[in-house]
Amino acid sequence: MHPVLFRLGSLTVHTYGTLLACGILLGLWLAQKRARAAGLSPDDVWNLGVFMVLAALAGAKLWFLLAFWSYYRANPMEIFSMSTLQAGGVWYGGMLTALAVAVIYTRRKKMKLLPLTDVYAAPLALGHGIGRLGCFSAGCCYGRPTTYAWGVIFHDEYAHQLVGTPLGIALHPTQLYEAGAEFLIFLILLRLSARSHRSGQIFGAYLVLYGITRFTIEFFRGDPGRTLLLGDAGSIMQLVSIGLVGFGIWLWTRHGSSGTSTDIAAGTTGATVSPVPAAPAK
Repeated sequence: MHPVLFRLGSLTVHTYGTLLACGILLGLWLAQKRARAAGLSPDDVWNLGVFMVLAALAGAKLWFLLAFWSYYRANPMEIFSMSTLQAGGVWYGGMLTALAVAVIYTRRKKMKLLPLTDVYAAPLALGHGIGRLGCFSAGCCYGRPTTYAWGVIFHDEYAHQLVGTPLGIALHPTQLYEAGAEFLIFLILLRLSARSHRSGQIFGAYLVLYGITRFTIEFFRGDPGRTLLLGDAGSIMQLVSIGLVGFGIWLWTRHGSSGTSTDIAAGTTGATVSPVPAAPAK
């Protein structure tokens, strides 16, 4: 739709990268703001967030390379080409890598992991939603052809050259489907965070909601970089989605090891849940 934000001489500023950066920074800022109410150090939340972002970018790129390994094995120098470097990567690869880094970081710092994941959940959904708007601008992660009235038609030749976006064909706006779902998930998580809950439940809710969202949207995706299964009847992303939904349900229904509950809205931790409704998150 609009892959280039502006050009300044030989410098090209892409819309996708700009929106992705905005989503990351806004997510980190929001997580840091919510840290103190959850009884966590804002500095720890910010530092871990930065490490997870860097790990996510690397993991997303690595999964992307593995998805097209047959091509890159035959053309190894293409790994360092501009088209590869500018490709966004695979979201689940980044997410799983970031989670691994969070586990390692919290163990080394002797911090509790689940309260941290709860703080990051809503900002993650918000940042991801903004990033998907960047995908729409770039023309990547596009949908299958459709005859529905809300189908979108891309015309930008640069987008076609950069990420292979089909031109002149009405496509499902899967980027907008996912962005809208992420913004809705963000609002739901804010509402849940304002109520008394056990540690891990908010992140569990995110995994369930996003897992269902991604599993469904995969049926409408048309881009080839998704590790297709069974002759395009499904994708590995759907298998990962099922796993995350199951894990999210377990996080939501599990009992804390010591029977404690965390009220993020009130910023307290205790053995019981306050019956007084918490104030809406700001």
